Amino acid sequence: MEEITEGVNNIIIADSHKKNRIQVSNTKKPLFFYVNLAKRYMQQYNEVELSALGMAIATVVTIAEILKNNGLAVEKKIMTSTVDIKDDSRGRPVQKAKVFEVLFLLKCVLNLILKYV
Repeated sequence: MEEITEGVNNIIIADSHKKNRIQVSNTKKPLFFYVNLAKRYMQQYNEVELSALGMAIATVVTIAEILKNNGLAVEKKIMTSTVDIKDDSRGRPVQKAKVFEVLFLLKCVLNLILKYV
């Protein structure tokens, strides 16, 4: 059992170094900071991965909806999971919801569609 947990932790650590991932917080920066950052990442990498824990998930959904409604992005993938976070005040791990939402730059999607039509 420990080997499985260790393997999952290694995957998460290796996966956390993606250059096109934005880890969203609902307390550190304003909403449109993340919207503008996602626009820049999509221009640079053609896709962006928004990631959040707990209460910040609503912020990720809002960012994605703003980008989609403005015709800038298309949803590629949404993944959810739970992670154990150590709560120092209680002295035990607490499970928090985690979400990943991957968005494609709409221009790239349209180019792919036109290429095959």
